[in-house]
Amino acid sequence: MISRIGWVCVLSSALVCAQAAPGTNAASPHEADSDEKKPTLAPDSVGMNEAVLTIKGFCPEQKNAAQPCETVITRAQFEKMTAAIRPNLSASVKQQFADLYPRLLVMSKKAEEMGLDKEAPYEQMIAFSRMQILTQALTRKLQHDSAGVSEQEIADYYDKNAASFEEYTLERLVVPLRGQGEISTVKAAPQQEFDDLAKSLRERAVAGEDFAKLQQAAYDAAGMKAASSNTSLGKVRRAALPAGHAATVAGLQVGEVSTVITDSGGHYIYKLQAKERLPLEQADAEIRHFLENQHATQALDKVQGSYSSETNRAYFAVPATKRER
Repeated sequence: MISRIGWVCVLSSALVCAQAAPGTNAASPHEADSDEKKPTLAPDSVGMNEAVLTIKGFCPEQKNAAQPCETVITRAQFEKMTAAIRPNLSASVKQQFADLYPRLLVMSKKAEEMGLDKEAPYEQMIAFSRMQILTQALTRKLQHDSAGVSEQEIADYYDKNAASFEEYTLERLVVPLRGQGEISTVKAAPQQEFDDLAKSLRERAVAGEDFAKLQQAAYDAAGMKAASSNTSLGKVRRAALPAGHAATVAGLQVGEVSTVITDSGGHYIYKLQAKERLPLEQADAEIRHFLENQHATQALDKVQGSYSSETNRAYFAVPATKRER
């Protein structure tokens, strides 16, 4: 899919070609530095129906080529074109576009007169580009049409997904899976040693010992030099917790210490200090954004699900690499 940014890249590439093309007249250093040739910067003072680009000698609709003519591009027409490429283009990019556009316009018109748009491979390239642009247009249209979400729909989603909007005030203790130094005096495998340490520290946490003190004990046992043993996570949402931790934390009561949760990162122990639900007015924008994206995705899936395709596997077979052989 060609994005607006992609069009800017195409424009930039074309600008490079235009600058390198034969016959390009570069301004001399004296002309570039001359204050007399610098216009007053006041784009907003130019009316929408005033000319911002005049192409002399190009009038495709004029039958009598002998008569002098010109094509005038107004500010409204120019800004409509640049907005299609990318909104809010800088003044320098607009100037580059204005320099390039006459060349593209004249040469593409000449190509059409020669029938190149009806010849291979250009006809196929134009058709493919058209499909890409229309696909992008459809996607944007579906997104735009999905922007309307009712307050009732937002409230219903909020009520049905209450757990998603709970905020937990947590402390967390992290115990490594194994040590980082020759400090162990226990004749046990490092893995088992720290499994036992995690269980021991949890029992001390349940008994009410300070989490920061317990975290420092875990660091000392592992031979880790930590700058801080702070264990406070502050307020976090369920989605911000690791996938394997969220369900355990959600089931805790205020003041309760979790069981030891072990994954590839280590052993984890949580203590729930407080739990509250994010108010609907604070969750409104998040829910609205989610539902709009969901509606757009459903609309797009409906279009994409309306067809199926098959390929000839013999034709599209990928040759095996040397390693695969």
